[in-house]
This record gives sequence, structure tokens and C-alpha cells, in this order.
Amino acid sequence: MGKKISRRRFMETTLIGATSVVGAASIPAFGFYTPQTAKLAMLGGQPVRTKPFHAWPVWDQADEDAILPVLRSGVWSRQDVVREAEEKFARLMGAKHCLLTTNGTNALTTSLYALGVGGGDEVITTPFTFVATVDAILLNNALPVFADIDPETWQIDPDKIEERITENTVAILPAHITCGMSNMEKINAIAQKHNLRVVEDACQAHLAEWNHRKAGTLGDLGCLSLQNSKNITCGEGGAILGDDEELMDLCYSYHNFGRPQGKYMSRDRGGHPILGTKCRMAEYQASIVITQMDSVEEETKRRTENAAYLTEKIKEIPGIVPVKHYGEMTRTTFYYYGLRYKKQHYNDCPRDLFIKALRAEGIPLSTGLGVIEGESIHKEGLIEETLNSKTFQKIYSKERLDSYRGQLDCPESDQLVAETVGFHSRVLLGSRQDMDDIYRAFLKIYENRARLS
Repeated sequence: MGKKISRRRFMETTLIGATSVVGAASIPAFGFYTPQTAKLAMLGGQPVRTKPFHAWPVWDQADEDAILPVLRSGVWSRQDVVREAEEKFARLMGAKHCLLTTNGTNALTTSLYALGVGGGDEVITTPFTFVATVDAILLNNALPVFADIDPETWQIDPDKIEERITENTVAILPAHITCGMSNMEKINAIAQKHNLRVVEDACQAHLAEWNHRKAGTLGDLGCLSLQNSKNITCGEGGAILGDDEELMDLCYSYHNFGRPQGKYMSRDRGGHPILGTKCRMAEYQASIVITQMDSVEEETKRRTENAAYLTEKIKEIPGIVPVKHYGEMTRTTFYYYGLRYKKQHYNDCPRDLFIKALRAEGIPLSTGLGVIEGESIHKEGLIEETLNSKTFQKIYSKERLDSYRGQLDCPESDQLVAETVGFHSRVLLGSRQDMDDIYRAFLKIYENRARLS
């Protein structure tokens, strides 16, 4: 007697027991539902919510006032406004230097190039990421080597990195994914031990902090995205952060036709001493970045507080498992609020049907990263297509490519991709009532799990 059990355990044992007695009947746990309102919306019942959630992106008069002078000036290509935005972005993130680019993918590609990544090299990264992380490696003619994830934090597992290191490994590319950060302390220690470079893919981690240092400032270079869905946005855009002036000068030259920049770039080989691309940010984009940064602190605070409130409530519902964060994360931010869906708690209801049921209740649930359902990025067709390309066939021997294919095994990531559900961070910009609606919708689905079919 007197032994405490968790609220989750109480719900699970009590509700499962009750369900076994009454069959498909709804079992209200906390009095939220009456027999009339408990019926699932997708079966004709009343939805938990009909009001739309917070929209994204958000703009106001300040954004219009910033962009109109640029439009009217006729100077739209990179000039003073971009430089102003870079200086402000660097200050916000706590970096010495910032270079703005056309998008986060080009920021990653440029960073890897600046660190000398090229044909024959290997870069260790995570299989649980958006396609751009891998694109950047392949576009530099290197092989992405996948170290599986930590199933609780969803980030690359640092304890699985060293076993992937070979004589061809030159860099580690951790991606701070959805709403957390990779263990940068361990990753940097591994990199230092093996003389490797580190590029942070912080494209989903705006203002997240590891021991009070912001994501994107803990590696040799850090990259962020400013794409339409990101927490700082100008529609399309990217940023490279770094403290090493020479590296940043090289990034600048590469993103600007190879033109010399700074004191470290030789000018004795003409106006284009290196091969470069053109991925410069435009002035009108930068004007939006400047004003968007003014609201990001308050928006981040609101997202974080709402996420903490929702997680505390929703974690008690059986079969719904929130992401855990490393203790060294001194600030969490959310690009995507992710959860694991354990279908065994829902009569093995397929994830697609579970999502359909939540959407019918007014909750914009999705599967997350935009990967093929049930598969991680290392199983996407772009890998094999690139390995079979003329360029890769010339760079890599058949034996090496066959050996590489044999290492594409990341079961933890595959399992996570198959179980991920969640929603975009715009939902977290709402009120506590919005969070309560989400919780009630999840609870309603659980209480009606016997009716999911």
C-alpha cells in the first residue's frame, strides 16, 4: 500500500482494463467528453477544434517599411543591406562572422567546400535529417557515411561515430534536427582526436543553445536556413557562421564567383582566383531577415514555453513519446514538435489512420521530415543514383562503392521515421488553450482507440 504509480501507468492499466469490459465504448478519463462529444470526428462526431492555428510566416508594418525602400532603390543584388543583415545575424548568434546565402543547402555546400571536402572523402552524418544535409556532401563529390541515431534525442549518436571513421574521413556533419541539438561536446572531442573538421547543420535550430552557446557556433562552421518554414525566414535564404576569418573569406569567394575577399585570398591570379558559384542573397531578402530577427526572441520564448507545457501533459498518454533533450541544452527551440507514435497502444492502428483521426479533430499532424514513409534518408533513391553517376564511377572504385553500400544500415533511424508524428512550430505560437486542445485531441483518440479501424 502507498506505492505510487505514474499517471501514465494509471491511465494505461485503468483504461485498458475498462476497454476489455465495455468493448468499443469510449472511456472518458478526466471528464472532458460526454457520450455525445466523445465520438471521433472522422466517424461523424464533433471535432475538438475548428479554429485554425497560428499562421506562419508572420509579418507586420515593420517588414513592409523595410522592404519597400529596397524595392524602390532599384539596387536588389547584394550590397549594404545584406552586409547589415550579416552583422546583425552574427551578433544575434554570438559569432564573429556571418555570410548570407541563397539557401541553407548552399550554405552547407559552401562550408564543406571551404573545409576542403572533395572527391574520395567521407563525411559522417545522421540518417535522420532533411535531404539537404546529404545533398551538400554528394555535391562536393564525397560520400555521406551514416552513424545511427540516439533513439531518445533523435540526434546522431556520438557513440556510433568513431566506428564509422576510416582513413578517408575528413569531417563530421551533425544535424540538429526538429527540436533538439546533437551532443556537440562529444562530437568535437571525437573530431579533435581524429583531426576532423565539424560543420553544424543548424538549419532547424535557430537560437538553440548548448551550454549557453548557440547552435551553429560550436563547430568550425555552422549553417542555418532562412527558408519559408524556418523560425527566421525571408522566403529562401541561408547563413554561414564562423569565427575563423580565413575560412569565412574562402566561403565568401566561393559563393561569389570565386572573387577574392579579405586578406587571405590571393589577388595575383586575376579577379577569379578560385572556382566559385553564385549563391548570394538579394537586398530585399536581407531587409526581411533584419526585421524578422526583431521578433525571434519573443517567438522562441513562446514556442519553448508552450512546448514544455504541452509535453508535460501529453507525455502521460500511453503510446505517445516526446523527444528527450541532453542536459547540456540550456535552451530548446522548436522547428518541428516531434513525437513517437507507438501503435501497439492503439490496437495496432496504422500511423496514417492515427494522423487522419487527429486531423479530423482539427490538429495538423504530419509525419515530419519529408522522407519516404518508413525509410531514412540513406534509403532514398538519390544515394544510389549518385553512386551510379559518371562522376562517382570515375572517382570511386567498384570495390569501394560496394563496401559503402554494405554499410547503409541504420535501424534506429528507420524505426524513428516509421513512428514520427508531430506538427510545425507555428502551432506553438498560439495560446495555452491551443495546447489544451491538442492534448484533448490526443486523449480523445486514445480513449477511442478501439474504434480506430
